[in-house]
Amino acid sequence: MPVSMFGFGRLSAEGKIGIASGVVFFSMLMSRTLISERVDVGTRASLFRVQFLLFINSLLLLGSLYIWKRVVRRLCGTRGAPSVPQRCWRLVVLLFLTLVHGSYLCMFFLVDTEPHWFSILSFSCLGIYVILLFFLFVFGCLNRLHRLLSRRRGEEDAVASGSASQTVLALIVTAILAAYGLVNAAQPPRVIEVEIPVEKLPESLNGLRFVLLSDIHLGPTVGRSKLQRIVTMVNELNPDVVVIVGDLTDSQVTRLRSAAEPLGEMKARLGSYFATGNHDYYTADVEGWFELLHSMGIEALHNSNAKVFHPERPQDWICLAGIDDLEARMLRYPGHGMDVEKALSGCSAESPIILLAHQPHAAKQALQQRPDISLVLSGHTHAGQLFPLTILAFLMNPFFCGLYRVSEHTMVYVTSGTGYYGIPMRIASRSEITNIILKRA
Repeated sequence: MPVSMFGFGRLSAEGKIGIASGVVFFSMLMSRTLISERVDVGTRASLFRVQFLLFINSLLLLGSLYIWKRVVRRLCGTRGAPSVPQRCWRLVVLLFLTLVHGSYLCMFFLVDTEPHWFSILSFSCLGIYVILLFFLFVFGCLNRLHRLLSRRRGEEDAVASGSASQTVLALIVTAILAAYGLVNAAQPPRVIEVEIPVEKLPESLNGLRFVLLSDIHLGPTVGRSKLQRIVTMVNELNPDVVVIVGDLTDSQVTRLRSAAEPLGEMKARLGSYFATGNHDYYTADVEGWFELLHSMGIEALHNSNAKVFHPERPQDWICLAGIDDLEARMLRYPGHGMDVEKALSGCSAESPIILLAHQPHAAKQALQQRPDISLVLSGHTHAGQLFPLTILAFLMNPFFCGLYRVSEHTMVYVTSGTGYYGIPMRIASRSEITNIILKRA
């Protein structure tokens, strides 16, 4: 009775899935608000994982229906018995979509020292899915626009008959871009050297080398061998300081302890430092990672700072500070939350301040609170990582990628990331290790 009253049964499949997605998303918001912080982090993390899997798969299902209609029904038709090639094509598309929906399950159940082949395959399918969905939608919009502009019946028939060719074109473009993206992401990170002028930089620290890493994303598709390659490249740069600006990992220490061991081989003359990113909090094991990093000689800057100075002139120093990620407070992670004033407590007005802030939005907020910060180092955007996600990353962040002058005294550098998140592809972006050379302004 209630179903017929609200007309739910008369909704399309897409409408029903959309409502279900909204309900799950609302439950995620409510659980963050209502569940007490006295409930242990592990329990809340388990609930979040279940909700996240339901939400992401409901969204993926909307896209899967769209792809099925255009890639199967449009190419194979709906009338008459399907031929053998058509049955095979349907089976291929069904298998592809099944792998797509299994990708985020790997994030929680198939994480080890090295990536599992199923994780690589399913996340590769997810990348293909994103690209294909975009081009099917764009070509579909162009087709509708053409129909609106067509006045004669013959022209409309020609447009209708061209729908199948547009689908084939979308498949071809997707295949080319996906192949390029896989090859591009498999390359070693490029080393980018950037000279940044810093006011109040002591003469003894002129030319100081900071190596910036971010968004390594140890997890289902990034393992020990890739991290070992990154560490080897870092050591070849002979850095004074190494900073990791968040999103080091996508899983717990118990699963990735062996994969993270190469971090212990990283050499920096004046120290290595870490500040959290949003994905580090998604693991619900931040304290475990802090302990592991400490055992490897990497200091976690948890709303705190450290003095970086030349051993022969300890009176000349830089205040290197790190803040918790923006989402720590939203996730109600106990004892964590972005606190700029606490992070900069003890920093001298006569010394330059360098702040590690994972998200560009955090960098913007920090500079609004403390315009005396000399340089902010951020990540998070991946420079979009994968077209068409590049468009969203550009529009949603105040700083996208590269070096920005915010004021006469302040600069922000956003790295495109040293690894990749989940999908082992990079299109219109490249992984990087940033070799920053500080110069006196």
